[in-house]
Amino acid sequence: MVDIRSVGVIGAGQMGSGIAHVAALGGYDVLLHDVSADRIEAGLAHIQSSMARSVSRSLLDQESMDAGLARIKGAPELQSIGAVDIVIESATEDEEVKKSIFKALTPHLSSQTLLASNTSSISITRLASITDRPEHFIGLHFMNPVPRMQLVEIIRGIATDAATYEIAVAFAKSLGKTTANAEDFPAFVVNRILVPMINEAVYTLYEGVGTVEAIDTAMKLGANHRMGPLELGDFIGLDTILSIMNVLYDGLADSKYRPCPLLTKYVEAGWLGRKSGRGFYDYRGEHPVPTR
Repeated sequence: MVDIRSVGVIGAGQMGSGIAHVAALGGYDVLLHDVSADRIEAGLAHIQSSMARSVSRSLLDQESMDAGLARIKGAPELQSIGAVDIVIESATEDEEVKKSIFKALTPHLSSQTLLASNTSSISITRLASITDRPEHFIGLHFMNPVPRMQLVEIIRGIATDAATYEIAVAFAKSLGKTTANAEDFPAFVVNRILVPMINEAVYTLYEGVGTVEAIDTAMKLGANHRMGPLELGDFIGLDTILSIMNVLYDGLADSKYRPCPLLTKYVEAGWLGRKSGRGFYDYRGEHPVPTR
């Protein structure tokens, strides 16, 4: 079995930087890659500010923060992370993008390197099939925000061997996470349940049953949810929500997973939620304001 000491993370966005954050605090040497140096620098800056907030809240001490930051290095060239013990892909939720990354990465991998994807919905079996090591490929679906959320879904592809699974579980637990097994079906467990609920909330808005504010207030106070479904959709990213709904709709061929036309319209407009400044709420002012 591989003794994991080094981790490569592909994708320096919110999820990738979060994974790099927890891996570094877990004692692993981390290489962080993205398509441009600017994105890597932005990811490193996000990690530093996130750790600093934890220090200010007495959730992390300064010494641990300094040690963690020292373990993370940017990796502008994709091939430079090929010698790590495990590579975790955390690129945009697009199957072709993910496949192209694994195709480009495979020739540069050490013979012992394990591969993982942080996909929230896409088939692990299909992603693994385009690599030279499907038996050493697994799904590690971290939750957002990674430093705060305790769960990691573990998803085995049809070819994933027992040793890879055991290493993946041990790795996730070493980061202080709790693991839950999911079979390799579209959207796995969490998003199979969560994202259709958000899509249904968008239908509720689309059909005029309630306003943005009414829907979110009803679910927060009526179902004791910490965030309303439309607010949560904005937090996750409406493009990600739409992508997962399309994976469910295409993969399960059930009309109940049809993405709401209003969700599609928001994504077409570039209103993706918090990250773009507008979604079901407008975040450009001092306080979020419903857009409908």
